[in-house]
Amino acid sequence: MTSVKKHGLREWYGDLKLQSKFTLALTLIVVIPAILVAIFFYNQLYDMVVSNTIRKEQEISAKTAPLIEETVSQVTNAYNELASLPFFKTIFHNPVSTSMKELTYTQDAKDFIQNATAITDHSPVNDIRIYLQSPDPGNILFTSENTQDIFFPVSQVKGTYWYGIFQGSHVAELFCPSFYLGTKERKNYGDLAYIRKLSINYYNNVYDAYIVLYYSSSSFEKILLDNLALSGSVSYIINDRNSAVASSDDSLSGIYWLNYDTIEDSFMSSNNFVEQNILGETVYAGFYSITQPKWYMVTILPSSPLITQSNLLIIQLLAIYLAILIFAIILANVMARSITNRLSSVIMQMKKVRQGPPVPMESPMEHDEVGDLIDTYNYMTRKMNELIQKQLKASEDLRIAEFNSLQAQINPHFLYNTMDMINWQALQGHTNEVSTAVQNLSRFYKLTLSRKKGISTIECEEEHVSIYITLQNMRYHDSIDFISDIPDELMEYQIPKLTLQPVVENAILHGILEKESKSGTIVLTGWLEESDIVILISDDGVGISPEKLQTILSGTGQSSSGGTNIAIYNTHRRLQILYGQKYGLSYTSISGQGTEVQIRIPAKKES
Repeated sequence: MTSVKKHGLREWYGDLKLQSKFTLALTLIVVIPAILVAIFFYNQLYDMVVSNTIRKEQEISAKTAPLIEETVSQVTNAYNELASLPFFKTIFHNPVSTSMKELTYTQDAKDFIQNATAITDHSPVNDIRIYLQSPDPGNILFTSENTQDIFFPVSQVKGTYWYGIFQGSHVAELFCPSFYLGTKERKNYGDLAYIRKLSINYYNNVYDAYIVLYYSSSSFEKILLDNLALSGSVSYIINDRNSAVASSDDSLSGIYWLNYDTIEDSFMSSNNFVEQNILGETVYAGFYSITQPKWYMVTILPSSPLITQSNLLIIQLLAIYLAILIFAIILANVMARSITNRLSSVIMQMKKVRQGPPVPMESPMEHDEVGDLIDTYNYMTRKMNELIQKQLKASEDLRIAEFNSLQAQINPHFLYNTMDMINWQALQGHTNEVSTAVQNLSRFYKLTLSRKKGISTIECEEEHVSIYITLQNMRYHDSIDFISDIPDELMEYQIPKLTLQPVVENAILHGILEKESKSGTIVLTGWLEESDIVILISDDGVGISPEKLQTILSGTGQSSSGGTNIAIYNTHRRLQILYGQKYGLSYTSISGQGTEVQIRIPAKKES
């Protein structure tokens, strides 16, 4: 947009690529008429959607209301079936002049319990309970094995809302919504109930009794959910006490709640939907009478989902138009690609250089300007790849040369120190010791020069160190104890030559020999750690101060005796060049107690 403002629409269009120009022009030709058509027909489409949705909802609701009445009838029929049993008639319809104990142990009592259980199996009723004031001082109805599962003292329900209704009015039956029931009733038996109030005439004394058939609102909720033809709408059942019996969505029914009197005033036998205003929103409400319990089924169609559905219809029409547009755009792209495709492929190929080396393209079939450009690019690619290969080879040669140079620095360093010891022995006239030293030195260099490459085994390196310490003990009067505890299974693994000896030499010269006693112990051990080998060399010398410890592997530090630690640095650098930055030496030390050196190399066996 900044470019458009700065240079003008004409210049901006002129800078577009050919493919974009084709696409933009054709899109404007197709889209503008589609927008005008959608605006013109929008209001008419909304009215069509409202009428169609209401018609569908009327058809569904006309089938739904009988289903609710049928469920209610099943509950009342369950009561009628219970009331037709002989034991029920004996207790509630006739004066009782026989002891309750005799009645509860009759066959009629057993049949009554069995039939009550059977009713809960083939009807919506979940549980049946009879609450009554006990006419029998012994409470035999509540304790007898035949009746204790259905007869309960009325004290269990005295705190419920439905009990208060019966006490405060003269109703004989009551269809109870969820909140009429007690917590225990809702939890254990069902969240809805049909209750009949009866009485027992026992020895001319009248006792109240309540026959409660518990059932679940889930059956109503499923029917109400199936009643909805529009997403975002809600159906609910309201009783004559302005209480919700069941709802397809509790939160939506709370928003779109209509009281019982309003529903009665609006109810029409044709069951047409009427327009209502609820909380400032226009809705379409339909009412259906559930005759027996004096309930109404209310269906609310909010205007917002209807508008959404209308918009969806517009979108569907636009989608059809869009499909035509896409086809036109594809056609425009095909035409544009016939001109720009080869040029774009060259540009894309050149962009790949950002992720890796350039890759040549196939030789062009046509030898126009674009074909010449491809030939030039391929020539440039070949030359660049040749230069890259030469650079890689030079880098590898440099790495090998640096490795060999570092190893060459170590060998003279060791030889110098060893020859100095032999010279000292010769000056002392110790001919046997000189002979032994020369033989050990000969063996040492025979091991060192036994292969052309600079790679040995841990077994050979351990022998190197052992010979070296033997030579040093000849000079320092056996003041150095050497303990080797490398596991046998590590002996065949590869290690660069002269890796252990510089570390051991450093431990002797700058650790043990700087102690007052000039004596000490060196321990050599090792282990496998995942895919690496770790070799540990520890001594009980004078240790290294924290300041010197930080510079010992940098090539700039000095030992306490004035040395430069160049052999240690070279050994560490050689391992990093050979294997990578994660490998090499690491030092830990405590001044006055000793030093530990870990040497980490990859675990590779000798081939």
